Amino acid sequence: MNPEEITKAEKTKKYIIRKTAPIFNKKGYAGTSISDLTEATGLTRGSIYGNFENKDEVALCAFRHNAESIIRIIDNEITRATAFIDKLLVYPRLYSNIASHIISFGGCPILNTLVESDDTHAELRKEALKIITMWKKMIVSLIGQGKEAGEIRDDADPEKTAEFMISIVEGSVGMTKATGQVSFVMHSMEYLEKAILELKA
Repeated sequence: MNPEEITKAEKTKKYIIRKTAPIFNKKGYAGTSISDLTEATGLTRGSIYGNFENKDEVALCAFRHNAESIIRIIDNEITRATAFIDKLLVYPRLYSNIASHIISFGGCPILNTLVESDDTHAELRKEALKIITMWKKMIVSLIGQGKEAGEIRDDADPEKTAEFMISIVEGSVGMTKATGQVSFVMHSMEYLEKAILELKA
């Protein structure tokens, strides 16, 4: 295979991932059919499976695409913030801003994947847990650095705070998706912002 063919194959693969990622997030792994994939991409079944081994591989790539999209936005906002409290405040402020889009987007791909893949799809569950672990490490690190810089209280517990923040974000997003009421996210993020501000030294 020459370089030009490889490039074309990579472009096609990325196109399939980009087009199918929103469908997997809304309908889930089990609920997404090959017909959904062909309709979304405008490609034949043969074209899709010519680029992916099976539906599992498409689902894994789609999940990574969805998760990376969220991570990229959060990382950009955290990088722009200077104070460590402001870096932590990125989470409640960002999720408050996207609250109205959560329902149409199908909820959080991390939570959706964890719930659906539990005991049914080991690889997807492993990928989602990897993101949660990375997310927790990020928050723990920010709090630790904030304490060292004298911006965050010495008695702040990085591990407990990180788990609390993740639980509040994911729980409120899950409830908003389930009920169709953005108030779950808005009120929870308001509470989370106050909790983060209380960490200030």
